[in-house]
Amino acid sequence: MSYAIIRNTKYKRENLRGIFRHNERRNKNYSNENIDREKSYLNYSLKFPQYSYEKEFDRIKEKYNLKGQIKTVSNIACEYIITSDHDYFERVGEKETKRFFETAYKFVVEYKNLGEQYIMSAKVHMDEQTPHMHLIFLPVVHTIDKKGNAIDKLACSEFWKAKDSYRQLQDAFYKYMVENGFNLQRGLPKEETGREHYSVEEYKKITNFKQTKEILNNMKLELPDIPDITDININRLSKKRDEKILEEIIKPKDNVIQNLYQDNMNLHRQLSRQAQVIEEAEKYQKERDNIIADNEKLHDDVDNIKTEYNKKEFDLEWQYTNRINKLEKENNFLHKVVDRFKETIDIFITWICKKFDMGAENNLIRDFERENNIMLDAEKQIKHEEREKDLEIEM
Repeated sequence: MSYAIIRNTKYKRENLRGIFRHNERRNKNYSNENIDREKSYLNYSLKFPQYSYEKEFDRIKEKYNLKGQIKTVSNIACEYIITSDHDYFERVGEKETKRFFETAYKFVVEYKNLGEQYIMSAKVHMDEQTPHMHLIFLPVVHTIDKKGNAIDKLACSEFWKAKDSYRQLQDAFYKYMVENGFNLQRGLPKEETGREHYSVEEYKKITNFKQTKEILNNMKLELPDIPDITDININRLSKKRDEKILEEIIKPKDNVIQNLYQDNMNLHRQLSRQAQVIEEAEKYQKERDNIIADNEKLHDDVDNIKTEYNKKEFDLEWQYTNRINKLEKENNFLHKVVDRFKETIDIFITWICKKFDMGAENNLIRDFERENNIMLDAEKQIKHEEREKDLEIEM
């Protein structure tokens, strides 16, 4: 069965820059050749820092008025590395893997009542052999000052005050993950396995047999004051000290080193491909920046066209309005001319009838219209012509 793994590392301020560049993938080259840059796009953040870890630390400290004395040698931040084994994540699949890290993130928020506000970053790396999460947080304890006021205090030593702090962390993490439906088991404590966790720096220091032998020759072997005679093995006592060290200490470590060396060789072969990926990524980034710049220029051009169009639209509307007003004035004038012409015709006909002693003017008008097939009333004449056209169409 796979294990629920959580490990803690403490950092001083001077460490934060390098940790930031590694966790947030800001470097172009990495000493850890297990990183497959072609898969870096699969990485994601459950908590993304607004700034670099150093600036983010200062921002959080000021915002929440954190108490506590901070010296140059003080540990001001901690990092949980949370994971299981490669086969486990392959077995449960992508969706359950994501739930694993989201659940682990909630555990950190709730553990020791830390609070999400004191988490600077939570980055899940999917571009290495085994998925894992780097979670950076401020070790804040909720306590009271001398006056009895509740305060939040940055104090790494108090956060990990208990002698079995890491055992408590492992127990709590295992219990939390199991309660949330993950079929995992707790890692065995080092008291039972006898194993130690070595840092990368330690592995770099112990690089070959002679160095390892020299280091271990200077180590003191502690023996019990009163050995139990039943536990004494004659063959083991007969071995020389160097042979005993070789078989029981050096060879196991040397095997680990050989495995790491093989991993490094495999990853070295991938390095050339990673350089290509970085070049392509930079190329695409430049293209993206150019597209964004072109897009902004197009937006500006569209705004200018809109402004010019609105201006032309206003000018055109003004011209049409002016023309309509002018036509309306002309139309009103023509109406007056027509009305005055009608009045003049009526007066003229009346004058003719009286001048030449003719019959009633209505009879004169009727005779004129009948003989000339036209009406003096323009409106009636137009309606008459329209009726005749309609009759022609029907026929």
